[in-house]
Amino acid sequence: MAPIHIDETTGSDTTGTGAPDAPYQTLAYAVFKSATDATFLTRKDASATYDEPTQSSLKKAKKGAEGLEKKRKKAEELAEKSAAAKGEEREKRDRQLEESKKIVLEEDPALATAIKSKIGSLVPLRTKRVRVRGWVHRLRDQKDIKFIVLRDGTGYLQAVLSGKVAQTYDALTLTLESTVELVGQLQALPEGKTAPGGHELIVDYWKILGSAPGGEDAFTNRVNEKSDPSIQADLRHLVMRGETASSILRLRAAMLSAFREVYARHNILEVNTPCLVQTQVEGGATLFKLDYYGQPAFLTQSSQLYLETCLPALGDVFCVQESFRAENSHTRRHLSEYTHLEAELAFIDFDELMTHIEAVICETVDSLLANPATAALIKQLNPTFEAPARPFLRLSYVDAIAWLNEHGITRPEEDAEGNAVKDESGQVKMVAHAVGDDIAEAAERQMTDIIGKPVFLHGFPAELKAFYMKKIPGSSGKHLFTESCDLLMPNVGEIVGGSMRIADAEELFAAYAREGMDPSPYYWFTDQRKYGTCEHGGYGLGVERFLAWLANRFTVRECSLYPRWPGRATP
Repeated sequence: MAPIHIDETTGSDTTGTGAPDAPYQTLAYAVFKSATDATFLTRKDASATYDEPTQSSLKKAKKGAEGLEKKRKKAEELAEKSAAAKGEEREKRDRQLEESKKIVLEEDPALATAIKSKIGSLVPLRTKRVRVRGWVHRLRDQKDIKFIVLRDGTGYLQAVLSGKVAQTYDALTLTLESTVELVGQLQALPEGKTAPGGHELIVDYWKILGSAPGGEDAFTNRVNEKSDPSIQADLRHLVMRGETASSILRLRAAMLSAFREVYARHNILEVNTPCLVQTQVEGGATLFKLDYYGQPAFLTQSSQLYLETCLPALGDVFCVQESFRAENSHTRRHLSEYTHLEAELAFIDFDELMTHIEAVICETVDSLLANPATAALIKQLNPTFEAPARPFLRLSYVDAIAWLNEHGITRPEEDAEGNAVKDESGQVKMVAHAVGDDIAEAAERQMTDIIGKPVFLHGFPAELKAFYMKKIPGSSGKHLFTESCDLLMPNVGEIVGGSMRIADAEELFAAYAREGMDPSPYYWFTDQRKYGTCEHGGYGLGVERFLAWLANRFTVRECSLYPRWPGRATP
């Protein structure tokens, strides 16, 4: 029989086998694992040679082995007892389930007629008998009592099932996300106890309206906070049932309502513009093209051109529409389809435009914080949020270039085709910013985060901006600058882009020519300069970006019901 090897330094009682290349660590464990007539070789460490153990060390090891054997037997006994107990518990459970099938619940006609209500409307119904329906959001058993937290989209309600109503087969097999109807008396909670809404339902009758699966297909096995992002995207329809996701969507709805209230106070009218268009706004490279009854058409990039046509008829206008950008960008602030809040204002100048944008942002935030329900949502999602101080910092593009260089924030060097230049080691070369550069997202966000407050970046070079933007009067030299602005927010970056629009017809035709655009499809847009032009400006706000700033979300993908980005158009 081959000797058993023990190395007190490098051996292992867990993975060792006693072979020379896989020794045990302790002599006691080697004796415990080996036959009674086995021989042993030990050493202190890998640099020493194996020797037979002394009689005293072998005697001590045998006592240790006896202790290990006792532990093994005790563990075996405990395992047998546990298995027996589990078996008894299973038998008891099976008997209980069989007995539960005999229990039939019927609503007691002698009780007061239950008042049907949504959970969010229950407070005035305390002490009354009520009927609510919803989904089982949480489920907890405590002895013979079952606690349910019910969700119906308007709020959460704690319900208590005890006695006969907790002993039915449906009660014993109830699963998360099952749809149920609960009937009982609504009671205010005693002082010192907490539950959603400050009350709980003492159930006297209930039934399942739609059961959800348990086992491997249970809701919590399909999706949870630790699920891979791609799985969460595939199961977005289930993810949104969670408290965080639903709170974001609820805040989004309140935010859009607040924007509309602010625009109403400013006498700005809401209109609805087309999403199927045959003209571009922000450049042809980001258009989604489609066949429209045999004609080429596109999904709109912006509603701006249509909003401008409304000014002579309706005055200042805004819209909340979907916009589409076929930009193969996977950053955390880009979507292929996003909600675009856009406005156009007549008879204003550039300074007034930025002041207006600032007012709309701040008044909307103030409105949300003044409402206890939406303030609670913001507190839940973004506990440290504070309303931005006015006035916002205004920083010209030229000054921003200087600021980036002063703070050592560089950009990748690019060749003539716009590709990053790499050094001999394969690393991208970084260079200082210069006037004429398009400030990249990373540099823009880094600057905003350092400044730590909203920033109006304004006066961009014309070559970086869309054809319709008005030039700064007197602008000349190598770069012509525009009356344009981006509003940057910490942690997100740009959330608003705006500008004064070209009001002169000749200047607009020159812009068409510069961009190589055929002006004929834009006749309806050009006519705004022909039939009584005016100085005007406008802007577009990314709803998902604004919400990401408000709710402190890492990515705008969390701020859309069903987000779309390159490669993702499901579910």
